[in-house]
Amino acid sequence: MDPLAIRSGAMPASRVGILAEVTAFVAFTFLSRYLMSLVLWRYAGPASLLLTLALLTLYMRSRGVDWSAMGLRRLRGVRAWLMVVPQALLALPAFALVVAITTIGGPAIGLDFLREVSGGVEDRWGDVAGSLPHYLLWLAIVWTAAAFGEEMFFRGYLITRLGAAFGGGRAGALAAVFVSAVIFGYGHFYYQGLRGAVVTGGIGLAFGVMFLLFRRNLWPLILLHGVIDTLTFTALFMEWQ
Repeated sequence: MDPLAIRSGAMPASRVGILAEVTAFVAFTFLSRYLMSLVLWRYAGPASLLLTLALLTLYMRSRGVDWSAMGLRRLRGVRAWLMVVPQALLALPAFALVVAITTIGGPAIGLDFLREVSGGVEDRWGDVAGSLPHYLLWLAIVWTAAAFGEEMFFRGYLITRLGAAFGGGRAGALAAVFVSAVIFGYGHFYYQGLRGAVVTGGIGLAFGVMFLLFRRNLWPLILLHGVIDTLTFTALFMEWQ
């Protein structure tokens, strides 16, 4: 199925209909996260995203659409699976470049707010250091809500649907990448602050471009996302400076 050609009878095909659909799911994600944060702040983000994906999956299935239309391809054969690794490695320089530009280049040109790590980061992940239960819990979250969840929603779903809403073609796809990156960055503001929103927004931009270059294949990004976050939490657990 061509993801940019989902017609009426399935999911909305008009630009207004698609934008209404996307707005509803994005709003639900952030609203449910806020409500969950009143009870369990640390895990509200992953929980709300997984809940959104569950509802989105039911919504798509009721209209005869599955996640393969959003980039979660069915890989057939060993060779297809093996190709995911070199593709993930190709995306790594884009990730590293964005992180370097925002965390090193930004402060170098006077953007001092990019030096300041929000206190919410320590509040959320501070218990991981030296704690095997917390470490294993966050690894489970990494490979579900982060690697799969964020790539499926912010790259696969948002870029695919927004690309259609913006008229398709290269310009529409690039506009969709930019908007999805802004939403992705904003989604991290609540605990990472402005610095985190800019850094994660830049990462979302890089991953979105790679999603297009990989012909809308999510698997390399899922693998890279999971490995990077796994290494990050391993460093926290081991208390590496």
